[in-house]
Amino acid sequence: MKMFNEEEINSMQVLKRGRYYIEVRCGCTSQKYGDYIGKLKITTKGRFVIDCECFDGCPEKKMTPYDFEKHSQRDGPRKWKDHIWVILNDEKVPLSKTCLLEYYRLGYNEASTSCHGKRIFHRDEFVTCSSCKKDRRFSLRTKEDCMIYHAAYADKEWKCSDKPNDKITCGDDEERKGRKGYKGCPRASKCKGCKSCSCFGCLKCRFKDCNCLLCLDFMQNAKP
Repeated sequence: MKMFNEEEINSMQVLKRGRYYIEVRCGCTSQKYGDYIGKLKITTKGRFVIDCECFDGCPEKKMTPYDFEKHSQRDGPRKWKDHIWVILNDEKVPLSKTCLLEYYRLGYNEASTSCHGKRIFHRDEFVTCSSCKKDRRFSLRTKEDCMIYHAAYADKEWKCSDKPNDKITCGDDEERKGRKGYKGCPRASKCKGCKSCSCFGCLKCRFKDCNCLLCLDFMQNAKP
């Protein structure tokens, strides 16, 4: 595998190697139920998926590391980077202390929003109509909402009539300037986009099949 050199992986319990992936033995230890054993597959794109082998025939396959940790019924806070281990020189070593996490890319891992330790929000955003020059509000609550805004923002010829699900025309009044300051953030009504609460890139608002710079940069460089 090109992204690993032999020195890095020779001491690990490797199950299989391919041109674009590697599979290693992994596990997560529950204080109550003991070790849950799994098979961790890492691709050259930085995707991590785990097949659980806690018992013969376990149906849990292609889980995210977060979901595997949850499946192991480990008590306490979710810290999969510290709690999931691999076999290194016949010892259990947390992923955080190996070279493997260097290759993890969040953009290529289907993770639930609960994977993030603290909640961040998609504030409402505005797009200016190319015809009447009025700003129109986009509420970003779902992935579909984010996709609609993403496409509208990228379209230099976007018009009021292009807004789906809303019957709006260029003749409708624009929101008052005072009202525009409220962006829908539940922590601060006039939030201006601080990094402590506003999302600047996640799997809800960045898209694998989009070739814009924002999406490409996120998919290639986002880390856990």
